[in-house]
Amino acid sequence: MSTLITGLVQQSCTADRAANIEKSIAGIRRCAERGAKLVVLQELHNSLYFCDVEDPANFDLAETIPGPSTETFGALAKELGVVIVTSLFEKRAPGLYHNTAVVLEADGSIAGKYRKMHIPDDPGYYEKFYFTPGDLGFQPLETSVGKLGVLVCWDQWYPEAARLMAMAGAEVLIYPTAIGWDPADDSEEQARQREAWITIQRSHAVANGIPVLSVNRVGTEPGGAVFWGSSFAAGCQGELLAQAGIDEEKELIVKLDKTRSETVRRMWPFFRDRRIDAYGDLTKRFID
Repeated sequence: MSTLITGLVQQSCTADRAANIEKSIAGIRRCAERGAKLVVLQELHNSLYFCDVEDPANFDLAETIPGPSTETFGALAKELGVVIVTSLFEKRAPGLYHNTAVVLEADGSIAGKYRKMHIPDDPGYYEKFYFTPGDLGFQPLETSVGKLGVLVCWDQWYPEAARLMAMAGAEVLIYPTAIGWDPADDSEEQARQREAWITIQRSHAVANGIPVLSVNRVGTEPGGAVFWGSSFAAGCQGELLAQAGIDEEKELIVKLDKTRSETVRRMWPFFRDRRIDAYGDLTKRFID
């Protein structure tokens, strides 16, 4: 297929896990009804964003993969004939947990998973307490709708991650996300943060000549964060194809032209002109 219809589900979450899952399912169904063959959910969509505090009890939210969520969303993927990108709190072993995106194939099987590589530790985002950095590398996941370069939230700030996914053949970059404002920041600072978030991801589309899908949560949660939504799709030159508001629950439907990357890369041959002989220092922490 030269056109891929995608759905992005932006939602708020509560402490009611079952209600959150039902809301996600309803959003996926609405996307499928509108023709989507790929549907992307936001980061950690089954629960509140629990990383705002360091609480050992929150590890009870984790689950195995395969497990309850892959069973639920896998059955839905099979029923609707769509590929679904989920974002789960993975219990790999006692004391070993990951922030993991799982892709369910249209036949209900697990196409693959990606474990978040970059783990933040900032006020309100204490993810290092919960998540071990990923160990699966930056490998696109093969699906019936194409090679998906799935990354997660904090990964979106790193051009190296996007580049490696693109170099490995990803046809689209996908970022399930949970990011918001500190209410103590003034409106100017909040605007700068949101615009930076949008700009860096659009730049990944430009630099790599592939579309970007970014799905953020929305709403104010008990920890105080105000998640700014703004889920969007960007085309191969960074152009905005669709965008949700900062305070609405919404499904976006976007048509991606799968032939456009080839056209754009012929005009802007960044991969051809990369000086791979001169980039060795990128593997250093800092050049003193």
